[in-house]
Amino acid sequence: MDADKMSDLHEEGKNAINAPMLPIGTDIHPEDTLLEENAERIMLDPTSRENLKFKDLLKVLIDWINSELEEERIIVKDLEEDCYDGQVLQKLFEKLSGRKLNVAEVTQSEIGQKQKLQTVLEAVNELLRPHGWTIEWSVDSIHSKNLVAIVYLLVALAMHFQAPIRLPEHVSVQVVVVKKREGILQTALVTKELTSTTEMMLGRFERDAFDTLLDHAPDKLNVVKTSLITFVNKHLNKLNLEVTELESQFADGVYLVLLMGLLEDYFVPLYNFFLTPENFEQKVHNVAFAFELMQDGGLKKPKARPEDVVNLNLKSTLRVLYNLFTNYKNSE
Repeated sequence: MDADKMSDLHEEGKNAINAPMLPIGTDIHPEDTLLEENAERIMLDPTSRENLKFKDLLKVLIDWINSELEEERIIVKDLEEDCYDGQVLQKLFEKLSGRKLNVAEVTQSEIGQKQKLQTVLEAVNELLRPHGWTIEWSVDSIHSKNLVAIVYLLVALAMHFQAPIRLPEHVSVQVVVVKKREGILQTALVTKELTSTTEMMLGRFERDAFDTLLDHAPDKLNVVKTSLITFVNKHLNKLNLEVTELESQFADGVYLVLLMGLLEDYFVPLYNFFLTPENFEQKVHNVAFAFELMQDGGLKKPKARPEDVVNLNLKSTLRVLYNLFTNYKNSE
């Protein structure tokens, strides 16, 4: 055996001893072994990819992007394949921030894509860093379709802009970190927390009155409920309708739609919503339609998701009704 082969064999043996065991099913691709000295590459562990909470988080983010970019006729199906070139991220950031970025519209070349990503990420980082965000993404990680980096970025944007979505709580994934030290590949399995609790995630922003109310003063909750019931009935009584329970009676969206018509003094055509909704989707349609009417009336987009109201989430329902109360309490 010649000296070169002997040296290669020795190197291979050293690698096998020094590299911790990788999880079964983790593939180290050839490009991962071509790292520069002290460079590292992070890959999602295959078992985490199948994690149901992680899959749920991906779906929530994809649905959110698609609803934000509906007018752009952009449809995202796969975060890795659709976000790496910067096009979707540019449009999403522009929509959320109301700022137009100075970038080329469509870029096919890798250099052009990375330049676009650089501009988008600089704008994102400039916005988020002052709020204490740890920047867990980079031009290279996004462009190399690193799903964990893409998700970190989207979660940060969703939370910063208070997206009307509910991110699944406590989503963690395991990633394989491959580093090159003194010519030797070292691997380690690291847990990354993508989301914490809803309260902590919202805690980066103002906690609203209902967080405080439900956490610290449940006795005052009935007073608030009574005020809201009095308010909504003052208007719904005009149609001979009456609410006795806030949690359930707004869950199908019908009363919300009718209430908006009464508050804004117009007739809502019956073909716009389901007067007797028969399933979850029809109820969500009604609540979402009521939210649109609220925004048409100059109110901010509700913090709640239509799905949360349909699912009898009291805090979400209270937030929506309280928003109406503060805006219309003096209307006859």
